[in-house]
Amino acid sequence: MKLVIKDLTKTYKNGVKAIDHLNLEIGTGMFGLLGPNGAGKSSLMRTIATLQKPDSGTITFGDINVLEDNMALRKILGYLPQSFGVYPKMSAEALLDYFATLKGIHSKTERQALIKEVLEITNLYEMRKKYVAGYSGGMKQRFGIAQLLLNNPKLIIVDEPTAGLDPAERHRFLNVLREVGTNCTVIFSTHIVEDVKELCNDMAILNGGRILKQATPTQARLELKNRIWTKTIDRDDLEAHEAQFNVLSSNYNEDNSLNIRVFNAVQPSAEFIAVEPQLDDVYFIALKTDEPVAAL
Repeated sequence: MKLVIKDLTKTYKNGVKAIDHLNLEIGTGMFGLLGPNGAGKSSLMRTIATLQKPDSGTITFGDINVLEDNMALRKILGYLPQSFGVYPKMSAEALLDYFATLKGIHSKTERQALIKEVLEITNLYEMRKKYVAGYSGGMKQRFGIAQLLLNNPKLIIVDEPTAGLDPAERHRFLNVLREVGTNCTVIFSTHIVEDVKELCNDMAILNGGRILKQATPTQARLELKNRIWTKTIDRDDLEAHEAQFNVLSSNYNEDNSLNIRVFNAVQPSAEFIAVEPQLDDVYFIALKTDEPVAAL
C-alpha cells in the first residue's frame, strides 16, 4: 500500500505555516523523514495520523481517503508520538491487556497470545511484570512500539523516537523498528541523520513545511560523487574559508585543527582532497539552499 500526499497545507492560528503545499509518496518499508527541529515534521505526522485537519490537500493510503474516513485509517494505524503518555502504576503486561481491550480484542486467550508476541518482538518479555513507569527511556519507547503493534498496523508513524536515548538504547530500539518495518509502511521522523542512514530504504528532507529532497540514501550520496572535498585548516581560518567556499561542516582534530567539508562541482583548489559523500552532506546542502533540490 502506498501513502500519497498531495498539495497539503496547514497554517496555525498564530500564523505559522507548518505544512506548505507538500507533496509526497511513500511505499512499503522504512521511510525516513529528516529535518531540523521546527521543520514541520510533527505537524505532518499528526495530520497523517488524523489528529489534526489540514487547511487543504489530500491524503490517501491505498484505497482509504484519510481525511474523509479517519476511522478506516485508525484501524490500521500504529502511532508513536514524540512524548508517549503518562504511565499508571501498571505492569507492561497489564497495560498492554488494557490497550488490547480498547482496540476491540475481547478474547482473553487472543489478547494473551498477542501480548506475548509483541513483548517478545520488542525484547520486553522478561520485564513484563515490571511497572512501565519504572522503565528506562529506551524501554518505554520499545513499549510504545509494542502497544502500536496490537492491531497489526499497515501504517506505522514514529516521531523522533530516539531523541534522548543513550547509544545502547538507541541501537536496541532501531533493531526493533527494523524488524517490524519489513512488511508495512513505516514513517520514521527524526533530526538525526545517522538514524536514517542505518534504517531507511527511502527518505525525504523537510524544512519550513516543504520537501526539499526525496531519494534513497544511497542515491542521494551517489549524486554528490566527486563534488565533496575536504581540507585541514587552522580553526582561526574557518570564517575566511566559509566566505570563500561552500563549507558544509567541520570537525576538530586532536591538534585543534579543523577538517572542513566543501561542496563544489570541481576541485576548489589544490589543497582540497576528494572524499566519499556522506548522508550528512546531502542534508546540509538541502538545508543551505532551502529550496527543492533536483538531482545534482
